[in-house]
Amino acid sequence: MNIAVILAGGTGIRLEKSLPKQFFKVAGKMVIEHTVDAFERNELIDEIAIVINSHYLFMIEDMIIKNEWKKVKRTLIGGKERYHSSLAAVNAYADLKDANLIFHDAARPLVSQRIIGEVVRAMDNYKAVDVAIHSADTIIEVQNQIITAIPERVKMRRGQTPQGFKQTVIAKAYELAMKDENFKATDDCGVVKKYLPEESIFVVDGEEVNMKLTYPEDTYLLDKLFQLRSVEIQNIELSLESLSDKVMVVFGGTYGIGKSIVDLGKQNGIRVYNFSRSENNVDVSNMEAVKEVLEKVFQTEHKIDYIVNTAGILYKEPLETMNYQNILNSINVNYLGMVNIALASLPYLKQSKGHILFFTSSSYTRGRAFYSIYSSGKAAIVNFVQAISQEWETLGVKVNCMNPERTETPMRIKNFGSEPQNTLLKPETVALRCIQTLLSNYTGQVIDVRL
Repeated sequence: MNIAVILAGGTGIRLEKSLPKQFFKVAGKMVIEHTVDAFERNELIDEIAIVINSHYLFMIEDMIIKNEWKKVKRTLIGGKERYHSSLAAVNAYADLKDANLIFHDAARPLVSQRIIGEVVRAMDNYKAVDVAIHSADTIIEVQNQIITAIPERVKMRRGQTPQGFKQTVIAKAYELAMKDENFKATDDCGVVKKYLPEESIFVVDGEEVNMKLTYPEDTYLLDKLFQLRSVEIQNIELSLESLSDKVMVVFGGTYGIGKSIVDLGKQNGIRVYNFSRSENNVDVSNMEAVKEVLEKVFQTEHKIDYIVNTAGILYKEPLETMNYQNILNSINVNYLGMVNIALASLPYLKQSKGHILFFTSSSYTRGRAFYSIYSSGKAAIVNFVQAISQEWETLGVKVNCMNPERTETPMRIKNFGSEPQNTLLKPETVALRCIQTLLSNYTGQVIDVRL
């Protein structure tokens, strides 16, 4: 078994908050919720244990129910020091000698699926695994404010978590540590290194974004990193059995990605309705038109499960020379159209506990020359999705946006001309990820689609 142990027993004194740092709210959820979500999603993790201070046990129990975590099997009580929390998990799983215990700080909510996977897989060959990143700064050793040594930077790493261990190995290391009257708490790999020096500890490459919330300044950086974070949807098999009773409305489904979504949906038994300016004169910037077509679909089908908006326009030119009407068109279609669709869709999605999906692009991460209106609109989509996903989570409505790499669409060809085929995504690939996202439990996420 691969058991993730979320260490959340700390009091977060350095953050200067009334609650421990793992309960700080960012991107719509508490830090610990994001952390547990990462392990809950990972297909290699079989079970999760959360180690918590007894004063906050009731908060964890509420979270388990609210988030519908299926893998969280144990809540354990930690102690005053960090190693007390690790020991609580080691002792709790004393009967599972073959288990892999993967310890992770609750205050590292941006741990990637790649890191978790590599740690677990490394344990096929090693009994202890660490995660670390190269240091961009020179590391110095200081005593009484005087440099006593400057180690070679190329050999230095900055340690992170998760850290994985065979249960028998970490248990033996702590057994020896507890007999040492001079024992000083380090991280768990430090305990293994000191008391079982013959045991090789493999190091998985970490990531800068796998940061630990520690100081007040970290809260601002963490908030921004969550805003810019993208995820890649895991493969979800499409089947007539799971999709034949679904109803989907696509706005902008006549060309490019939208058409591929319509076609793939129909191939998999979804009852699909497409609306666009060219197909049936439906302009998403016209609220009444959007309301009217959604009501017609509902009257026919008596429900709407999925709504996808791929409608968009791009004028690639300097702001100074842009026709003002084109500026208005871009804002009205790319931004106002999204707001209209969201508002008009809500009554139906509340009833079906459905899913709404918008499209952003890589230009959302920063404003770019010749894309001022387009890229700012795409940034607005991400902010909008993250905001309303929080508002609608209690309603059971999921809200996400897709972020495809350069895709072979008529809009791109019009603005960029012919490009090498192997540098562009196929619309069919994006369509597949779109429908897989609609079948997922993600909400408030930017879903990357890459070559």
